[in-house]
Amino acid sequence: MAQVPIAFNEVLNLQQLGVPETSIKHGLTTMESDKWIVCVEPSQVTLVDLANNAQVTRRPIQAEAAIMNPVSNILALRSGTTLQIFNLDAKAKMKSHTITEPVVFWKWTSAQNLALVSAKSVYHWALSGQDAPVKMFDRHTTIGPQTQIINYQVSPDGKWCLLGGISAGAQGGVNGNMQLYSIEKKVSQPLQGHAASFATIKVPGRDDPAQILCFHEKKQESPPGEPPKLFVMEVGRDPAKGAPFRLAPVPIPVPPDAAADFPVSLVVDAKHEISFLLTKMGYLYMFDLHTAKALYRAKITQDTIFVTCAQQSSGAVFGVTVRKGQVFRVMLNGAALIPYIVSTLRDNNLAIQLAGRLGLPGAENLYAAEFERLISARNVLEAAKLVSNSGGALRTPATIARFQQIPAEPGSPQPVFQYFSTLLEHGKLNEQESLELAKPVLQQGRPQLMEKWLKDDKLQCSEALGDLIMPNDIGMALSVYLRAECHAKAINCFVQRGEYDKIVPYSSSVGFSMDYSSMLSQLLFSNPQGALDLAKGLVNAEGGPLIDIQATAEAFLSSNRVQETTAFLLEALKENKEEHAYLQTKLFEINLIGGAPQVADAIMQQGIFTHYDRVHVGKMCERAGLWQRAAEHYTEIADIKRVFKNSHQMNPEFVVTYFGKLNRDQSISLLKDMMARGPSNMQVCVEVAKKYHDELGSQNLVEVFESHKATEGLYYYLGSIVNHSEDPYVHFKYIQSSCLLGQFKEAERVCRDSNIYNAEEVKDYLKSSKLPDPRPLIHVCDRFDYVDELTEYLYLNSLLQYVEVYVTRVSPQKTPGVVGKLFDLGANEDFIKRILLAVGSACPVDEMVEIAETRNRLRLLQPWLEARVATGSTEPGTHNALGKIYITLNKDPKAFLKNNMFYDPKVLGPFCEALDPSLAFVAYKKGAGECDDQIIKISQEHGLYRDLARYLVERQDLELWAKVLTKEEVPEGEEEKESPEQRQVIDQVVEWALPESQSADEVSCTVKAFMAADLPGELITLLERIVLQGSDFSDNKNLQNLLILTAIRADTTRVATYIDELDNFDAKDIALICVSESHMLYEEAYTIYVKFARPEFTTDKDEQIEMQVAAIGVLVDNMKALDRAKTYASQCDVKDVWSKLGKAQLEEKMPADAIESFIAAEDPSEYVIVCSEANDAEIWTELIPFLKMARKNLQENLLDTELIYAMAKTENLTDLEIFVNGPNVANIQSIGERCFDEGLYRAAKILFININNNSKLALCHIHLEEYREAVKAATEANNVSTWKHVCFACLRAEEFRLAAICGLEVIKFPDHVDEVVTYYSDLGHFTHLISLFEQGLGLEDAHIGIFTELGILYTKHEHEKVTDHCKVFFSKLNVSKVVKACERARLYSPAVYLYVADKQYDSAIKVMMERAPAFVHDIFLDAIVKVRNNEVMYKAVGFYLTMHPTLFSRLMEVVASVVDHARVVNQVRRTGDWALQVAQPYLKQVQNENLSAVNEALNELYVEDEDYEALRSSIDSFNNYNPIAIASKLATHELLEFRRISSYVYRKNKKWSLSIELSKNDKMWKDSVDTANESEDAEIIENLLRYFCEANEKECFAAGLYTCYSHVSPDVALELGWVNGYHHFIMPFLIQNFRQTHLRLDKLETKTAEPDDDEAVENTIAESYMQIGGMGGSGVLMLENGGGMGGMPAPGMGVPGMPAPFPASPMNGGMGGGMGLSPDMSGFAPNGGMQAPAEGYGMGVPGMMPAM
Repeated sequence: MAQVPIAFNEVLNLQQLGVPETSIKHGLTTMESDKWIVCVEPSQVTLVDLANNAQVTRRPIQAEAAIMNPVSNILALRSGTTLQIFNLDAKAKMKSHTITEPVVFWKWTSAQNLALVSAKSVYHWALSGQDAPVKMFDRHTTIGPQTQIINYQVSPDGKWCLLGGISAGAQGGVNGNMQLYSIEKKVSQPLQGHAASFATIKVPGRDDPAQILCFHEKKQESPPGEPPKLFVMEVGRDPAKGAPFRLAPVPIPVPPDAAADFPVSLVVDAKHEISFLLTKMGYLYMFDLHTAKALYRAKITQDTIFVTCAQQSSGAVFGVTVRKGQVFRVMLNGAALIPYIVSTLRDNNLAIQLAGRLGLPGAENLYAAEFERLISARNVLEAAKLVSNSGGALRTPATIARFQQIPAEPGSPQPVFQYFSTLLEHGKLNEQESLELAKPVLQQGRPQLMEKWLKDDKLQCSEALGDLIMPNDIGMALSVYLRAECHAKAINCFVQRGEYDKIVPYSSSVGFSMDYSSMLSQLLFSNPQGALDLAKGLVNAEGGPLIDIQATAEAFLSSNRVQETTAFLLEALKENKEEHAYLQTKLFEINLIGGAPQVADAIMQQGIFTHYDRVHVGKMCERAGLWQRAAEHYTEIADIKRVFKNSHQMNPEFVVTYFGKLNRDQSISLLKDMMARGPSNMQVCVEVAKKYHDELGSQNLVEVFESHKATEGLYYYLGSIVNHSEDPYVHFKYIQSSCLLGQFKEAERVCRDSNIYNAEEVKDYLKSSKLPDPRPLIHVCDRFDYVDELTEYLYLNSLLQYVEVYVTRVSPQKTPGVVGKLFDLGANEDFIKRILLAVGSACPVDEMVEIAETRNRLRLLQPWLEARVATGSTEPGTHNALGKIYITLNKDPKAFLKNNMFYDPKVLGPFCEALDPSLAFVAYKKGAGECDDQIIKISQEHGLYRDLARYLVERQDLELWAKVLTKEEVPEGEEEKESPEQRQVIDQVVEWALPESQSADEVSCTVKAFMAADLPGELITLLERIVLQGSDFSDNKNLQNLLILTAIRADTTRVATYIDELDNFDAKDIALICVSESHMLYEEAYTIYVKFARPEFTTDKDEQIEMQVAAIGVLVDNMKALDRAKTYASQCDVKDVWSKLGKAQLEEKMPADAIESFIAAEDPSEYVIVCSEANDAEIWTELIPFLKMARKNLQENLLDTELIYAMAKTENLTDLEIFVNGPNVANIQSIGERCFDEGLYRAAKILFININNNSKLALCHIHLEEYREAVKAATEANNVSTWKHVCFACLRAEEFRLAAICGLEVIKFPDHVDEVVTYYSDLGHFTHLISLFEQGLGLEDAHIGIFTELGILYTKHEHEKVTDHCKVFFSKLNVSKVVKACERARLYSPAVYLYVADKQYDSAIKVMMERAPAFVHDIFLDAIVKVRNNEVMYKAVGFYLTMHPTLFSRLMEVVASVVDHARVVNQVRRTGDWALQVAQPYLKQVQNENLSAVNEALNELYVEDEDYEALRSSIDSFNNYNPIAIASKLATHELLEFRRISSYVYRKNKKWSLSIELSKNDKMWKDSVDTANESEDAEIIENLLRYFCEANEKECFAAGLYTCYSHVSPDVALELGWVNGYHHFIMPFLIQNFRQTHLRLDKLETKTAEPDDDEAVENTIAESYMQIGGMGGSGVLMLENGGGMGGMPAPGMGVPGMPAPFPASPMNGGMGGGMGLSPDMSGFAPNGGMQAPAEGYGMGVPGMMPAM
């Protein structure tokens, strides 16, 4: 798979997710993007979220189709012509639409547009807004309604549309047609092909991208065998920009077995600019869009992939197979593409182009060879382009050197510049290229080019490039350092540019550490502003301040930098932390005391600090004259009052605002204090009271003002709040203060407008005040209904003019109350009349009349009322009052009641009842229905029935009639009785009221009322009098209808009489009512139809026929009298009547009679049912005449089909053949299959011959045992199913030659091979079967299945042919099937051959190990190294050890490089001791790998063989073994050399004591001395020396002193020599020891000698440099953790020319690290020397260079 240029895998399976197979097909399953798959099921919609691990969501939605938006979770649903779009995230419907024509295909063309394709047109429906779909274009004739749409796309620029579909073609093929439509030009171009797609590619040599159309073309008229072509052409390019991109058509390499295959989709991988073409048979083609060349072809599935989509991020293509629901993912395998093109396609140019364009590996050698060729040809420009397109393959320093070595042509630029120019055009230079280009550019003084390239990101920034630019442009170098992340050098650039404020943010952002304190100390003196910027950055550093804020502030302050100190503290303390309280106080103090109180005031104004000592700062503010700030900081009232003695110097707004900070008691106290100091504070006190009256309380404030007699202040204060206050006390006090100050208008305003004050309290105050202007009182009394008190007050105080003013101007509506009170007070009637006339119509009538009536003064109002009427007043109250006066005075009341239109009958009616009921009836009648109940009541009480009857008839009100005629409810069990009042009314209506009426409407309404009252008897009597006894309404159709209907309902015995007597009624409607289920008067209905069917009643012929049909309908449908109906039909002899009869007979299952009736009617309309019933009754002979009759008027498929079938059933084959050969519209195919299914083979043969259905014809020949004809028909059909049926039939008939002819055609198709084999085998014809497949080998299109099945048959029946067949046709075999057959037949040698040839080495090895006859040593060795499962190798090891031990060494030589030797050794050990001997050559071979298991196994073998030399060599050469185990084992060995090896192993592993003990036991003194010396342990050496003394081994003692000289203490040597008398043996040791001691003392004295004068001068210079901070004199700030922060200084302390440090002596005092002494992290010696610096300030040595 590594060599295949595609990666293919199955992502998921929809069936496994629960999607039914029936829903996985075109139209029901959609995949618009790589995010969702949507499946429509019968009762739900399933959503598969691919971006969320294929999470399945099922929604109970009934829809025909559903598609998900490619970008958002927006679902579109379609059901019939209804379209809906839902937002699943918001759970809301976005829009819906009902389209006029069904949608056959739809697709999201973008995230904002949904395309809809109908049978005729294409629409676009925008997601935004509520607009309906917009028609884009009509479908072309070549892609008409018979074409199934499978694809629709819109170009990226939205100007081109492509519609594609498929349709049935000739000879079972599938035609593809597409329509390319230009939206701008509104023209279409048809294309012949199946699949297409738009894409955008970058064409080399062009700045603008190319919008291309890639499509498959296969013309219908193309000759057979001509392959389809792939077209790639640009669409929509502006001709002004040049010619469009276009490629010559390229043939598509279709395999021979897929000649009938066709594409179903073409998907573009936009990332790699390649396309994938997928076909119905599962083939995948991959094309390069730049060349249209085919890159790869493979069959990836046996099923059809019906829906596809592209994944933009990876370029992969997703596809779903029909029914199975497998979701495949196909994408480019970039690592294998170029090797595949080189090795398989052998197209080096294509490989170079793709490798360069896509940056793929595999073309390095091609690039190198091409580069050498171009360089040799001096083609510099092309060579540069090749390097640029090669990715990183050729962009090396060696390539640059090659271009630099090429001499320049005269008049041409340097080749290397051409090379760099080409690279810059195509992309970005790497680090080495950037450096090589920068050098000559900077040398030529053209830094602007560098700046441009950096701005365009064309250069790779690095430290070396920055160093190169630094001398020329610091800013540009800084940019390079920043991009290259060279932090130290970037900060150095900031320093040189003076951008100190950028240092800290940059250091923090990149995590770079440096010494800020020293830098700050230096800047403080040289650049205070820079120090301030740096300090601000340090305190604002991310993660917290990097310096001590207090110490830094003191440092600024110590330099008398108050302004900088203030600025720094403002920045440092801006977070307002509590722990900074002292510093906040200090900040204010240095400004208030330091002479800058305005700065402190400005800081306080900002309010950014809250934790300082407020009292202390307040006192300082007071001393500085900042009274307002002082007041802000005080909390004690005494302090506040003291400060407010200067309130005249304060801003009044501040004073007012300040009161908001005090509590109520403090505010009142301070306010009183300010008021006590005179009227100068009055205005501000009023403002305070205005603003804080809610907090301080209005009552308290009023008391403050009143206590200081400040009425005016109180007035202004209350005036400002009264309009908004809801406190009654405030409103009262304001009215009071207004009155006191004479502000009566203001008092009047409040009394008039306010709803808050206590009316009773204000009224009493105003009455008691006796104001000269009573208008405030008038407003209070008017608003709060104190009218009586007001009237009395004004009347008693002789203010009558205000009474008249009040009722005329203030409240005319309250005139009745005023007049009533004046009546009570005994006022003059003339004054009252004058008032009433003055008020006029403004006075409410009803109330005035009521007051006058209660006081018996109604007649007093007559002039006023008549005056109102004279002015045109229509108020009912006015006319009611006048009416009462006229009725009482008997002033022509009846005329008033009849003529007056404005009185209220409900008022005057009851008034008249007591005086005259007739007047009351007249008044109630005037109510026009409003007083119906009163009319009924008064009529019944006073016997006014005739008037009531006339009124009922005239009113024409059914509800009123219902009230009169409805009977009273009677308890259950009692008889319903008619009331005498109802009878009186009914009699009056029948006798007088209705006969007098000349209005048809009145008559009609009366009749309806009788009907509604359920009085049928009375209604019949009424109608008979009107209709039958002669009247103006005798011929009224409605009344005749009503009479008959009433009789139908109440007395059916009269219906027939009425039908005979009456002629002007609605016959049809009455007849329908008669035949209804509720009445079932069928005879009466029949009589009506028969009567009105006569010409004298119905003149229209059509209506007569309609009546006759209705009459027979009553007979057949209702009365079921078919014989009577047949007689009636014969009498009428009307076709419609016969037709109606025929349908009835058909319903009653009388098909023969029905056929006769239909023939008489010449009506073929029911031919479908007739055919069905006739077939059920098997009356084909009777059916034929009907069908022939029907064919005269109709040309229907069913008629001709049934006629053919009837002829076939009656065996009228001659007529059948004549009819079939003549013109007809029969469905010959279906009727032929019907005849075939029913065994009518001869008739079926005639039919199939007619339509050239050779497949079915062949089956007919089979059933008729006409085998040769069957083969001939099958040849014509050329259909595998037909071939198969004929083959099997011939085989059953033992027609082997014919069966072979058919069988050869069947086995061409792989899917049917197994069925042929099974059928032959079941019948036992094995020889013929093998012969058939042997003939199949020679077929032109013989496929792998034929060769495979023949091999399987050989394994079953002819074993001797198996091996030869496998070797000859191996490449055409299905190895897995054949090898299984071989194993079943126990043919293991062929099986091994097949496994090895198919590279299934694991299986081959397994067979050879399990089956001894199959074992071949050479084949085994060749296969074992190629197995995939390493476990097989270890099984092979066991197999060889068991079965072939003599060949084991050879096996291990082969597999030594791939097996785990430790595991092999363990396996050999488990086999037995003899196995180790067998494996010894192998172990020696692999011991070089120094593995523990191998070393230990070999060591065991050496010990067993007593080969101590080999053992010692192994131990010395290979140290990976268990030394203790082997040493312990060898310690007791009987051979001395092995015990020495044991001692040697102990010594190598530092087990000194054990090693020496073994050597002493064996008297191996040299070994013991060497071990002791190697241990370097004085105790072990001393013990050994004492042992030698005890053993009296003097020579060994001397040798031990010599060997272990450096580890033996002199006192031990002297002791042992003196005790044991070995003076001569210890003397060499003592001489050497004295010599060494002398040399050491002499060297020490030289080092500690006093320095000479020159050294003293140098020390003085060094100290002076340290004191003035001139260490190195460079003036460069420290940028890293150097000596200033406690780190070790650089060697020589940065002084030029100072030598490197010399070795240090462990002495106290003097300079520490960096001056030649042992390093000390503090930077100083532990004792003496310079004192360590204070914490946080380092050494305080500015200018010190950091250690590099």
